[in-house]
Amino acid sequence: MPLALNINPNKYLQALFFACQNIADKASVSRGEQKQFKLYKEHIDNLQQLSGDYDSVIVCLGAKATLLPELTNKLPLRNCRGVIAEFQLPLDTVEQYGSQSPSILSDAWLAFQGPRTVSIGSTWQWKSDNFSSSVCDEEALTATEELLPKASVVYPGISKWDYVGARAGIRAMPPLTANGSLPLLGCLNDMIGERSNCYFWIIGGLGARGLLYHGLAGKLTAKAAISGDENIIPSEFTCWKTIKASR
Repeated sequence: MPLALNINPNKYLQALFFACQNIADKASVSRGEQKQFKLYKEHIDNLQQLSGDYDSVIVCLGAKATLLPELTNKLPLRNCRGVIAEFQLPLDTVEQYGSQSPSILSDAWLAFQGPRTVSIGSTWQWKSDNFSSSVCDEEALTATEELLPKASVVYPGISKWDYVGARAGIRAMPPLTANGSLPLLGCLNDMIGERSNCYFWIIGGLGARGLLYHGLAGKLTAKAAISGDENIIPSEFTCWKTIKASR
């Protein structure tokens, strides 16, 4: 894919936030009504803490959504821990990865961060409850032993690169349905028994395809939340409610 890009998630989310701020500012000027878009950081123990302050709350916590007491054992999410290994070319190595050469998507993907740095991923450790981003030496060794042979098939030159570290994360994988593995969208009020004027929604189960689905999932959920009508969301994204929760 000649025009493919590596995305830095933190910078991408920051850019999305600023874009939403700009839209709110422009709407305030053009329509003469005050609109605000702000970020608040607050720890909560349960969803009920938010019910009196908002008209709608959208839960998008990935695998940690199941840690909320109202959602424990109610979402058909499958946790999967993945380890990414980082490699660099030694300083005394003249050969570099070409600036016009692509990153590679195969059994192990290779995301090059310039001519001398690459991230290789990812492992799949199903039913893991380890949310730590830190990787112990034993886990790192196991991951590199799994990933390097796969990476070498598509890029034999990786044998010249040195391992420099590893990091990990948890994917919240959706259930497999007749329509494939689709994200979980929809209203949660019936599930959690909330009877206030606040509507709770979820965007979850994006798994390893969050960059692909997040725009559509966000747009559909925003429209449903504003209108208070879950039927705006296609049934393929809400059919998860009929599936038994993973435990």
